[in-house]
Amino acid sequence: MAAAISFAEKPTLEGDLVLLRPVRRADAAGLDAFHDESLRLTGSHRRATFQDLEAWYASRADHDDRLDLSVIERASGGWAGEVVLNELDPDNLSCGFRIGLAGPQYYGRGLGTEATRLILAHAFEEVGLHRIELTVFAFNPRARRVYDKVGFVLEGIRRQALRWDGEWVDADIMGILADEWSRHRGYPESRSAP
Repeated sequence: MAAAISFAEKPTLEGDLVLLRPVRRADAAGLDAFHDESLRLTGSHRRATFQDLEAWYASRADHDDRLDLSVIERASGGWAGEVVLNELDPDNLSCGFRIGLAGPQYYGRGLGTEATRLILAHAFEEVGLHRIELTVFAFNPRARRVYDKVGFVLEGIRRQALRWDGEWVDADIMGILADEWSRHRGYPESRSAP
């Protein structure tokens, strides 16, 4: 019988632009600085206190059903955000995914794309997942471009799934499968991996 799938191992993953390492209590300061934007992008309506964020990050190593990694910009050594594999379903070899960069100074420079490719490679090639899915809201086209670029496929739209600032917002549901990843390794449409 195959070993159970889990996120008990908390790896450090290295790319050219970013380093992904397990979150630490001290990272809560970075999360707190962009917490309002993080709430909007995840569709969460309840703001946590700084102490809650510290406790949250301090407890992540204890969970084998999720993997929370900080995105560290290699050039500056600065905390640039987080990537998360969550809602692990070991029976179906699947989980959810989200990423958040900590502000405009980190946008448009390939950090999010590289971080996404690194964690997907780990999930499919090391952990042995079959499927990873995500939800992205219509007011976040920047993230949607990254997800398309690395090979996520649009699977459906949850119409008016979020009410934000008095407006209804659609949510795109996207997924990527292990066999898709093995064909393109995050570079679909005949682009070759570096």
